Amino acid sequence: MTSGDDTPDQAARPLLGKIDVRLNELIAAFYPDERKRPGYTKLAQEIRETTGGAISGTYLWELATGKKRNVTLEQLSVLAEFFGVPPAYFFNEDVAERVSSQLKLAAALRDTRVRNLALRADGLSGESLDALLAMVAEARKLQNLSPIEEWDERTGTSDA
Repeated sequence: MTSGDDTPDQAARPLLGKIDVRLNELIAAFYPDERKRPGYTKLAQEIRETTGGAISGTYLWELATGKKRNVTLEQLSVLAEFFGVPPAYFFNEDVAERVSSQLKLAAALRDTRVRNLALRADGLSGESLDALLAMVAEARKLQNLSPIEEWDERTGTSDA
């Protein structure tokens, strides 16, 4: 299926619109400080040195900006290996959601205050933990932040 200019119809292949978003999410998670984030050439060099896979800075830039979408399985595999995610992250919504949740948790735990709060809560009773969770939920409301999804350890899913 093509549009009037003979380019693939994005609706027919929704995966094509996700690779840039997912790659940028990984880069931001791996390098949270934008000022210290390497350029695409340096990042490609790090990827090559870490994985042995061949990928260029120009190609990374094209993927990250959505200019190029014809990524090969080998290149996806190299990116997945470097960022420590399953290759399915790039094309499977369920896997991407799970990885995104893990990336958010990892980002939160980088903050010393969040880590200290979690460590200090260790050993508290269930009632005390529920009270702390309620306080955090109220603080998020006061700051107009979106609620955090609850994780059900029994089912391995969130409440969203």
